Amino acid sequence: MLPSVLLLLLLSGAEAAYFGVVFSYSVGDFQPAGYPATTNFKVSFSSCEEFDLWLCNGNCSMLSVYPLDERGGEWCQTAYTESVAVTFLSTLDTPFDATNWTENRNGIELSAATMLIEMRNRSDINKPNSSPQTTIIPLLRVPSNCQRNINLLVSDPDGDDVRCRYAADPECITCTPPSVLSVSPSCSLSFSPTNSSDEGPYAVQMVLEDFTGQNIILTNGNNSQEVKPQNDAISKIPVQFVFKVDPAAPSCTAGEYLPRFLPPTPEHGDQIHTNVNQAVEISVRAEATQAETTELLFSGPTGVTKSSSGSGNFSLTWTPSAGDGGLNQTLCFVVQANSSGSVYQSDFRCVFVTAGSSPTTVSPPTAATPLPTTFTFMTILPPFTTPQTTPTPFPTTTTPPQTTTTPFPTTTTLPPTTNQPAATSAAGPYYVLALNVKISTSLSLETDSATITNLIKDELERQGLPPDLTLKLLSDGVVKATA
Repeated sequence: MLPSVLLLLLLSGAEAAYFGVVFSYSVGDFQPAGYPATTNFKVSFSSCEEFDLWLCNGNCSMLSVYPLDERGGEWCQTAYTESVAVTFLSTLDTPFDATNWTENRNGIELSAATMLIEMRNRSDINKPNSSPQTTIIPLLRVPSNCQRNINLLVSDPDGDDVRCRYAADPECITCTPPSVLSVSPSCSLSFSPTNSSDEGPYAVQMVLEDFTGQNIILTNGNNSQEVKPQNDAISKIPVQFVFKVDPAAPSCTAGEYLPRFLPPTPEHGDQIHTNVNQAVEISVRAEATQAETTELLFSGPTGVTKSSSGSGNFSLTWTPSAGDGGLNQTLCFVVQANSSGSVYQSDFRCVFVTAGSSPTTVSPPTAATPLPTTFTFMTILPPFTTPQTTPTPFPTTTTPPQTTTTPFPTTTTLPPTTNQPAATSAAGPYYVLALNVKISTSLSLETDSATITNLIKDELERQGLPPDLTLKLLSDGVVKATA
């Protein structure tokens, strides 16, 4: 207990403060133990020690905690990851409670955020949802007289549409957005030259949401169902950081005081491929003729290391593990330069790093063989609470068929197509087990898959299935049906 008390006193004397959070989660295909899910918190404080004190009373040796990057005396970003097998599908609307924000101009004192984690089975992909993925450096800065656009690099493992906005009540305690920074739904933040009276740090509290682009059905572990309209976000994750408006620079021309990236630095949005357990090295080069380029600051997946081989020459190295296979990992960086006591940052630049592919999967269980009713997802985080949620029943009397994957061609067993009285109807859900379709055609699966899919869809509608049925013709000739 004594070391924790001493640590608390040291942090209090140094005026420790919160610099933001980036949260994400991803869910893999079904495995014998359940759906593999990984959560990732990147939380930033004014020191690395403060994160340990906040999460685990100063001793995080038994947890998966990884310091990512820090700028001594200013901020430290640390990641906490947890990988579990999800065996009961549900929804978590989880509050995030950290501590006091660092001093800021928009008057936000207490930090808070809300994470909507959708872990019910999606009818369109036949597994739980994965959240949008992105990252950010804890402190971005720009001179007050210079234009700056900050483009977040976002992705979604499920292919959903990702949109950004500022947080609103009840997603934060004080939700005043920074007056000097605007955000677009496409996740671009814009700063225009302003007066010296606006200089200083601002707390940025954003929310990333993913939208499916179609109405889908969500099924929980008790087989209760809910229709999720295409215009409703399926999950919500927080992205918070500090944006600092510095005193005016002598020049806003990139390459003079503000560092300018040079080749072979990758461009923003570049895709870099590697293999699991194979190191990838990214060279970053920058120049500032009127200032000294001193450091590279980054945020990305756990395990990234940085090095320097002289002024303006840096590298980032990362070796992905098996759990990183198939995911677009976002790696972002800036270069800082110093001149006469002033600090200048380059543009904010990000790349995707993709490693190999996901592990071999097995078919998920049907409703007749449910998973064990245990749920260990996100249960050991002290600063969080997990309120109970009540599943919303599917709002019709006839339960549509759930997703299944079947060989093609074969025979058909179709569900009933009429509503039965409540006293005599059998409990759903019903399933399409096979297709009563035999096609003899010269069409090719490789070049005419859309035509073949439409033919099968028309036949299924004639057999009584709902018109909003969607089909996917997979490359091996298997039809995937979703209603």
